[in-house]
Amino acid sequence: MFDDLRDLYSAEIRAHGRTPAHGQRPAVFDASAKGDNPMCGDRVQVFVRRDDGRVAEAGFEARGCEITVASADLMCEAVRGQPVGHIRALSDQVAAMARTGRCEACDEALRDVHPLSAVHEYPSRVKCVTLPWHALLAALHGEKETTSE
Repeated sequence: MFDDLRDLYSAEIRAHGRTPAHGQRPAVFDASAKGDNPMCGDRVQVFVRRDDGRVAEAGFEARGCEITVASADLMCEAVRGQPVGHIRALSDQVAAMARTGRCEACDEALRDVHPLSAVHEYPSRVKCVTLPWHALLAALHGEKETTSE
């Protein structure tokens, strides 16, 4: 049991979950949205700045488990420089990886997100991984709030 949890909370997940590089509101952003997981209380607000049809910068503020915070941090790294129109595909790939533990078709931008694949062994934790992505998509579509449901 503890070995399984150790696999879930890898050193990479813990590092991003405890000291996220992007865990702050950027000085300049043009869209934001809040995401809420009512089952466990995780909350995240994602901030994004677009430039020339691409994500120029992303940041977040979160209250939640290390997996949600790590996912948000890794997401911010993965989406920087990506075309806004490609973010839905990246989000879908992350969700599939979180559910199955595999990502045969994952975009190169997601190579650092792979440690989150361990959640597939804990179905209730899949929403921890996907919540920041739902918030990012909501922000890019002009919505102010979303849930993990």
